[in-house]
Amino acid sequence: MWARHDPLTAISLLHRVDNEALDALEKRAEAIDALSRSLEEVLADGGRVFLCGCGATGRLALTVESLWRRRHDGDDRVIAFTAGGDVALVHALERFEDRGEWGGDHLRQLGFTEGDVLVACTEGGETPFVLGAVTAAAAASSRRPWLLFCNPESALAPGIERFRRVRENPRVHALCLDVGPMALAGSTRMQASTVLQLAVGIALLHPGEPARQILSRYRERVIATDFSFLAPFIEAESDAYAAGNFVSYRVREFGITVFTDTTERAPTFSLVPFDQLKERRDRHSLCYIALDDAVSAEDAWRRLLNRAPRPLEWPDVDSRTSAEYLGAFDFSPRALERRRALMAEAEHLEFTIGGTERGIELSFGRLERKLPAEGLPDLLRHTLLKQALNIHSTLTMGRLGRFEGNLMTWVRPTNGKLVDRSVRYVQHLLTRAGRDDLGYEDIVRQLFVEVDGSAPDEPIVLRTFRTLTGGHWAPRPPRHPDGERRPSPSDRRGRIA
Repeated sequence: MWARHDPLTAISLLHRVDNEALDALEKRAEAIDALSRSLEEVLADGGRVFLCGCGATGRLALTVESLWRRRHDGDDRVIAFTAGGDVALVHALERFEDRGEWGGDHLRQLGFTEGDVLVACTEGGETPFVLGAVTAAAAASSRRPWLLFCNPESALAPGIERFRRVRENPRVHALCLDVGPMALAGSTRMQASTVLQLAVGIALLHPGEPARQILSRYRERVIATDFSFLAPFIEAESDAYAAGNFVSYRVREFGITVFTDTTERAPTFSLVPFDQLKERRDRHSLCYIALDDAVSAEDAWRRLLNRAPRPLEWPDVDSRTSAEYLGAFDFSPRALERRRALMAEAEHLEFTIGGTERGIELSFGRLERKLPAEGLPDLLRHTLLKQALNIHSTLTMGRLGRFEGNLMTWVRPTNGKLVDRSVRYVQHLLTRAGRDDLGYEDIVRQLFVEVDGSAPDEPIVLRTFRTLTGGHWAPRPPRHPDGERRPSPSDRRGRIA
């Protein structure tokens, strides 16, 4: 695997796929201009713009809103929300994606009304929560909502009825941004969320500027950027985890982009999500984040979002939607002291990310490099950092064995989308092994058997595949800790090198 044995080639490959996605997006520049004119008209008429998504797309919606508020201090005309509420920015609430009616309920709770417009993003085009919000918006306002997605319509319309209903609704603008397969199959936190963030961000934050010009300049910048400097950072962070240690990201103005990348590692690679650091536990997240200029937990949330957080407060659905639960997450510097005290036996390394006029500075131990970002507006600076962090975190997890080939074999099937994704990965492995006698439903049944019998830190896809092929499932010691088990000192490096 290149991630383990040839990180420079792996970085080059991910960089190339990013460039191909940007090239595909540039071809849709006129559609982005149409979206921009639509949003500009709504704002000029006194309406509001609502941004919606779930998972990675929900976090990109919150990112764009945060950048809007940074530019337009005190302007509440842009409102972003994600499945599960603001707490999903730092702690994924996967099951919210499966309920279409909750998308409409959330939209109405935020006060969406006549004259407002919704811009909804779903990488796959089939997420019930997002489609439910679009349907509700189309019924409530004379402004036609926009649905942005990345799967080709030819793959969606024949078999996904809920997509087809929304796509055929004359009250909905549909914008397909098909950029081809992801570099890591199914990891839509990478190229798909990048192009969606650019499309929505350019339309909203750069009205009157031709999207093609912005995208062309940005793509040239990305092509010219040498991401090979990430190789020693990738090796250093993966080695830290393999040795039983932890990493603390320290940031200021790029907080929401760093949060997005690190939060999305948990569902993608079956890691422990951020926790509230209330007490000693068996398992803690591999990394944590602190906003260096925050003086309290509440202040950290405000700096992160450029507004007060908006918890859902749906206790009958999930207690984690409450303000109390959200407020218990502390991302101020004092949280790092608490984390060190809880895991005093481990070393805690610091990864700092800061901005200057010339670029974005990254520092980890003795490693120091600058990501050239001079002259870029906020949206493009954040997107460039997003792309760099996506490469970094993906290959860090690859060195720790958290995917096989380009399949997310450690993904945890916690909602309908991820169940389907896991089954298709098992199908692919079975086909590769010459087994075509098992149907989709057979794999689904076995997948749930394996979920019920697995530990939190096991690869469900591989476990299901090995059971179905008659192989004996015997999990190896973990290549990196989740705070539960640690390899012995003599075992620490061999599995990754």
